[in-house]
Amino acid sequence: MRLDKSNYHLLIFVSAVLLFIPFLGVVHLFDWDEINFAESAREMLLTGNYGRVQINFEPFWEKPPLFFWMQCISMKLFGINEFASRFPNAICGVITLLTFYFLGKRHKNEKFGFVWALCYLGSFLPHFYFKSGIIDPWFNYFIFISIWLIHQSFGQKEKSVKFRYVLLGGIASGLAVLIKGPVALLIVTMTVVAFYLMTKRKTGVELKYIFTFLISAFAISFLWFGFELFKNGPWFLKEFVLYQIDLFLHPVAGHQEPIYYHFLVVFIGCFPLSIFALPKIYNKSSDHHDEMTRWMKTLFWVVMILFTIVKTKIVHYSSLSYFPLSFLAATYLYELLDFRVKFNKVLFILFIFIGTIFSLIFIALPLLANHKEFIIPFIKDPFAIDCLNANVTWSGWEPLIGVLYFSLIIYVIISFKKTPSLSRLMTMFYANALFIFFYLIAVVPKIEAYSQGPAISFYQSMRGAEAYVYPYGFKSYAQYFYFQKPDHGNANATNMQWLLHGAIDRDVYLVAKSTAKNELDTIRELSFLKKDGGFLFYMRLKPDTTKP
Repeated sequence: MRLDKSNYHLLIFVSAVLLFIPFLGVVHLFDWDEINFAESAREMLLTGNYGRVQINFEPFWEKPPLFFWMQCISMKLFGINEFASRFPNAICGVITLLTFYFLGKRHKNEKFGFVWALCYLGSFLPHFYFKSGIIDPWFNYFIFISIWLIHQSFGQKEKSVKFRYVLLGGIASGLAVLIKGPVALLIVTMTVVAFYLMTKRKTGVELKYIFTFLISAFAISFLWFGFELFKNGPWFLKEFVLYQIDLFLHPVAGHQEPIYYHFLVVFIGCFPLSIFALPKIYNKSSDHHDEMTRWMKTLFWVVMILFTIVKTKIVHYSSLSYFPLSFLAATYLYELLDFRVKFNKVLFILFIFIGTIFSLIFIALPLLANHKEFIIPFIKDPFAIDCLNANVTWSGWEPLIGVLYFSLIIYVIISFKKTPSLSRLMTMFYANALFIFFYLIAVVPKIEAYSQGPAISFYQSMRGAEAYVYPYGFKSYAQYFYFQKPDHGNANATNMQWLLHGAIDRDVYLVAKSTAKNELDTIRELSFLKKDGGFLFYMRLKPDTTKP
C-alpha cells in the first residue's frame, strides 16, 4: 500500500491496534492503582452491584464508576485477567490517535494530523498509559474533547451550531466527571477562564451557553450521582467529596514530592515529544492568529500549575498535559518539515542527552539484574536485597535492546537534523514505539518478578481455598484480585488481631516483607511456610472442632 495523505488514518489505526492491544496481559497488574481498579470491576461482576464502587466488598468512594463499567464489559468478553483490565485503555489509545489525526486534519491538513498522532504514539508515557489499567486515559480524553468543542463554539456565528458545540462539550465534561469526579469540571472551567484572561477578550459569553454547558454536564454526571443519592442517601457522596478535598489539601502517604515534580515527570517521561514542544511552549509570536495553539498552551499551564499546587503528587495526575504538549510538538515539527524553522541546536543536544540517559538505563536494568552481585553491596535496604535475590531467569541478550535503541535514535536524530523529512520523523517515533512494545514484553515482566512477583504468585496459588489471605505490615490490593477473594461476609476478616489471635473459622495465610521476620516469629499461632524473594509466607490453621 502506497503511503500518501489518503492513507495516513489507516496507518495510524493499524499501528495503534498492533502496538496497544497485543500482549496486554504479559505482566501482572501493578499495585496500587491498576489492581485497585481491576478489583473494583471484579467485585461489580461478582456482586452484580454496578451502582456503587467497592473494594474488599466495602464502599470505595474515591472514584465514580464509568471506567469500572468499561472494565466489566471487557472482563465479560475476555475473562477476569490483566488483558481485560487494560483493554479499555488500549481502545482509548486507538480512538485518541485517530482523534488527533482528524482534528489535526481539520486544523491544518492530513500531514499535520499524522504528525500529531505520530508524536503521541512514539513517546514514552503517552504510549505506556494506553497499555495500562489506570483511569486517566479516558478521563484525559473526555476533558480534551470538551475543551476542543468549547474552542470550536467560540468561532461560530450561527447560534444553532454554537449551541450544538456547547452542548456536546458539556456532555464530554459530564463523562469525564463519571470517570474521575468533579475535578474534570474544575479543569475545564479553569482553562476557559484562563483563556479569557490570557487573551484579554472583551466580549463575554452569553449566559444561555454557560447554562447549556452546565446543564448538559450535570445531566450526564447525574446519571450516577443522582442514582446514588436517591438510592443510598447522601453519605457516600459526602465521603466522596471529602476525599477529593483532602486529596487536594493534604499529601497521601508516599506521594509528597517536590514542587517541580510534575515538570520533571512530563519533560523526561514524554520524551521525545517534550523536546520538540519546548520552542512552542515559550514562543508567543505564533499565537496571534492561531486560537488552537492558545487553547493548548492554556490547557497545558492550567494542568501543570493546578497539580503543582495539589499536595498529593502522583505521576499520572499531570498526564492530561500530554495532550496539549503533543499538539505543540506537532506544530513545531510540521513547521520544521516545511522548512519554516530550522532545527534548534539546543533541542538536538537535549535529545542526545535524554536519549543517552534512557539508553543507559535500558541497558543497565537487565545487565545489573543479571549480575546483582555488583550492586547488592551498595544497597542498604534489606528488603530490596532480598527482592533482588528472587529466582528470575535472564537470557542474557536483553541489554542488546537498549544498545540497539541507542544506536537507532542517535542515527535518526543526526540524519533528521541534517535533512528533516517525514520518513525520518516516522523512523524516530516508530523506533521509540517499537522499543516500548518489545521492552514491555522482554524486560518488564522480569523486573516485576523481583518486586511483587512472589507475592502475586502465592495469591494465585491460593485461589479457591477456604481461607483468609492478607498482607501483613504493608498495604496492597493484590490479594483481592489475584486470590479472587470471595465475599466472606465476615466483619472480622479485615481485623489483623482477630486473624492472628482470634477464633478464626478458616485457615489464615499471611504475606509479609522479609524485614518482618523477627516480629512474626514471636507469634506462636503462626507457622512459617517459606521465603520467596523479599516476601515471607505464614499460615495459621483454624482449630479442629471435630476433636473433643
